Amino acid sequence: MAKTERTFVIIKPDGVQRSLLGEIIKRFERTGLKIVTMKFAYADEEKCWKHYDKDDVWFEAKGQITIKNRGENNLPIEKSAIEYGKDIIRALVKYMTCSPVLFLVLEGNSAVQIVKKIVGGTEPLTSEVGTIRGDYTIDSYELSNVDGRAVRNLIHCSDKPEEAEREISLWLNQEDLINYKLIANQIIYDVNLDGIKE
Repeated sequence: MAKTERTFVIIKPDGVQRSLLGEIIKRFERTGLKIVTMKFAYADEEKCWKHYDKDDVWFEAKGQITIKNRGENNLPIEKSAIEYGKDIIRALVKYMTCSPVLFLVLEGNSAVQIVKKIVGGTEPLTSEVGTIRGDYTIDSYELSNVDGRAVRNLIHCSDKPEEAEREISLWLNQEDLINYKLIANQIIYDVNLDGIKE
C-alpha cells in the first residue's frame, strides 16, 4: 500500500475572498497530510476548460436536464442542449477566474479519499456538518441555477488518484512540488516507533 498518494485542491475565489485559507489548510494539516506545494495565482481560462475536461456527450446530457427544467418552469428554450451544457462550464470558468485561487498538493496515505471526506459533498446545502462545505457555506444548486451562476462551494478536490495526477500536471510544474521529510510522519507511519525516543 502506497503511503505517498497525492491529491490536488483548489481553494476557490469565495474561499479566498472570505478569508478562509488558513481555516481550510488547518483542516488538512490536522489529519497528518503533508503539503507538497501551495501556489497563489489567478486561474487561466483555457486551463479551466481543460481542468473540467467535459465532452459533447456530457454537455448534451446536462443541457437536456436544463431544457427539461426550463420547460417545467415555463421558461423559454433559447439554445441547443449542448449550449446549455456549455453554459455550466462557462459559469464555472467565470467564477474560477474572478479572483486569485490557492492551488495545493497534499500527500499521504489515501490522500484523495481523506480530502474528499474533509471537503464534503459538492452541493453545500447537502454537505454534512463537520465538512468544509457543510460548515462554511450555505449556497445550493437551486439558488445558483436561479441566479445563473456556478455554485460557490469554496473548494475543488480531485475525485480519484489518476484525476489528481492529471490536474497537478495541468496547473503546476514538476519543480513546484517539494520533496521533504515531515517529522510528524514518524508517529503516523513508523511501524516500530523506534525513532521517537531520544
